[in-house]
This record gives sequence, C-alpha cells and structure tokens, in this order.
Amino acid sequence: MKLVHKNVEKDGGGSITLVPEEPEDMWHAYNLISEGDSVRASTIRKVQNESATGSSTSSRVRTTLTIQVETIEYDVQGCMLRLKGKNIEENQHVKMGAYHTLDLEQNRKFILGKHEWDSVALERVDIACDPTKNTDLAAVIMQEGLAHICLIMASMTLVRAKIEQGIPRKRKGNVQQHEKGLAKFFENVVQGVLRHINFDVVKCVIIASPGFVRDAFFEYMMQQAVKTDNKVLLDNKGKFLLIHSSSGFKHSLKEVLADPSVVAKVSDTKAMGEVRALEQFYTTLQIEPAKAFYGLKHIQRANEAQAVETLLISDNLFRCQDVKQRKQYVALVDTVRDSGGDVKIFSSLHVTGEQLAQLTGIAAILRFPMPELEDEDSDADE
Repeated sequence: MKLVHKNVEKDGGGSITLVPEEPEDMWHAYNLISEGDSVRASTIRKVQNESATGSSTSSRVRTTLTIQVETIEYDVQGCMLRLKGKNIEENQHVKMGAYHTLDLEQNRKFILGKHEWDSVALERVDIACDPTKNTDLAAVIMQEGLAHICLIMASMTLVRAKIEQGIPRKRKGNVQQHEKGLAKFFENVVQGVLRHINFDVVKCVIIASPGFVRDAFFEYMMQQAVKTDNKVLLDNKGKFLLIHSSSGFKHSLKEVLADPSVVAKVSDTKAMGEVRALEQFYTTLQIEPAKAFYGLKHIQRANEAQAVETLLISDNLFRCQDVKQRKQYVALVDTVRDSGGDVKIFSSLHVTGEQLAQLTGIAAILRFPMPELEDEDSDADE
C-alpha cells in the first residue's frame, strides 16, 4: 500500500489518501473502512442523457464520487472490496443522497475520511505501507490424492488451489494403476505450483505431508524439471523445504509453521510472531494456568492490575459495528502498551487467527499469576 497524503487533526478526525498496490492491500482497506466513514474514489456510473427531441440515451462515464459507507463486502479469494453508500458531495452526474457502489481497484487511489482515527487504525496504515511486510512464503500441504497450495502473507493465508484426485489402491501383484494415478496427481500439483507461486517474490516454498509423499513428490517434480528443462524449478531448487505434517488439509499449516526449520528460515515475519505467541499461550495455559486467560472480562481485570505481558487479539474484534465496543478494545490495546506490554493483532485470515477466534478472539499471557481470576470462574460456576 502506498501512502499518498495524511491529514489527521489533533482531535483524531481527518483523511488519508492511499493507493492499494497488491491484492493483500484490499484486506488492509477492509480492516480500515468502517460504516459511517467517507470514501472518495474513481468509479464508473451509468448516466441517462435526454436530447431536445425527448429521446434518451445512456452512457457509462468515469467520475469521482464521495460516499458515506453503509455496507462493506470483501471477497477473500478475489481480494475485491465493494462499498455501498450515499453520495455526499455535489457531482454533475450523480445527485446528492443517491446510492452508489464503489469497487476499490488496485493502483487507483482512494481517500478515506474518519471522524476519529484511533491508534489501531493508524497502526494498520503503518503496517499496510511498510515495504518489508511481504512474507514471501508459500506452502504445498499434501497427502495422497489431496493438496492445498497456499500463499502465506503478512496478514492473510490464501488457498490459491485445492487439488483433489482419486488414486487407485495398491493391489497385490499390480501396482501400476496406483503409480499411474499418483504420477497424474503429482503432475497436477506441479502445474499448480508453477501457476500460483511467483518464484521472483517467494523466498521459501514449504512442501509438507505425512509419510513420504513430500519426498516422492519433490523427486518427481525435479525429474520432470530436468526432462522438460524447466529453468524456473531448477533455478529455485534451493527454496524448497520438506517438512512433516499430519495431513494434507489447510489446518496442518499451524504445526508446519511451528517447525524449527521453518522458524529459522522465516523468523522475521509477522505470521511467525503470531505462531510463537499462540504456542507460548498454550504452553503457559498447561504449565501455569493462573498466568494465561482468555475472554474480555478476565483480561480487563488483569489489565487493571497492569499484569498483561502479551495481549493476543483478533482483528475481527475491531470490525464490530458497535462504536462503543470497538473503543473498548482500542482502549485495552492502548493501556496494555502504555504499561509496557506487547500486543499481537492476529489476522482472522491466518490459521492462528482462526484458532484465536475459538478462544473468544482475545487472550493474554500475564506477568505474574492471578489465581483470583480462576477463583472467580469457579464461584460463577457454583
């Protein structure tokens, strides 16, 4: 994301001009724009023209509109953002108060205006405009007959392709059908890798599977690359990392990202920071349960005692339409930081974010044990 202009007043109101440059930037825009905000962007509008004789013609014109946002739609796979609202500025083609739907486009600037830019929204702008944010990590999670090709970015995990194929079982004295089916499956996965992974950008490609499927697939892929003289695969052979996973399903990504050899390769990324924080939370919950809590009520109590060392919070919570509730979460983030705590804002499009959502979307590791919070729970149960 490119920051073109920033005009935020002391009272928190103002506007920021941004240009989305990559599909992931649409996800940042989705997290930034709330109902009631104003968005100014270039769009195409169908206009009716009436001639002197009374006949009417319609034409499509490109114009710049400012709408007050009422509904926000985000398409995860297509990385498209659609905003619907009323026009709030004079325009020669569109009446004031008329409804219009804006499609935010890549490489076209938009101006976002808010009555109050809180710390979480401003931090989101900083993250989106950080040039080092691209994680440059891809993964092929597979088992016999099933593969998921994923791109792991700083704020989201995208499943670019799901490859499913029936493979005949090995039969005594006749393994040819099985081998044919497996070769066809591997060929489809290789084509998926070439189609969806840009090796100019990606630093590391993880191939993960149970058993020896990953080794067999990697060997097949390299043999085919030599046969067909595929320079892309041969030149990037060193980028592949073979790791064990329990299955070929997307949820196995969590255990793959926690693997020490993966951590060593991509330790500087935001996604890895989230994985480590969640691992630490679960470990603390098992060993010292009085130092790990989840749920807003418990964490607010711990925060009052300045006990929160690491706060884990899902970006989903900041998208709630209740302004009062959003302010509550923003205030919590600010006070934890003010008291020297670390805040990890998890993306709900990452595997870790999905896990955190199962723990109410908010959790914390404390500086010191607070058994009284556990006692409160047992009192409430009684």
